[in-house]
Amino acid sequence: MKFTQEMRGMIAMGSSWFVSRHVGAREWLERQGWPVDRQVEHLSPAQVAPGDRIYGTLPVHLAAALCARGAQYHHLILDLPVEARGRELTADELERFGARLVRFHCEAIELNTADRRSKGEP
Repeated sequence: MKFTQEMRGMIAMGSSWFVSRHVGAREWLERQGWPVDRQVEHLSPAQVAPGDRIYGTLPVHLAAALCARGAQYHHLILDLPVEARGRELTADELERFGARLVRFHCEAIELNTADRRSKGEP
């Protein structure tokens, strides 16, 4: 989905971050018109402010930490065939494999091991 002017008015106006080391993914994001203020290979939740938008393929615990800080997390999803895994992809390949951004809101919920065991759960 391409980013439109109408969409720009619907999102919080914090900074936008793209977290990736992949050149093809950055090119794909630019082609779609999504605004990116900062591109980084790694992101610490401490760098993020409420209202920031983060695009990337982050581990769920990091996405939850970003959401807890009031940021929006947009996950880059691909329908990637096995033979295309483990190598750099071009922007054209990303399009062919159905690249899209989907916003997720994650919340970490710590499980208490002692409580589970007292109930007979593993």
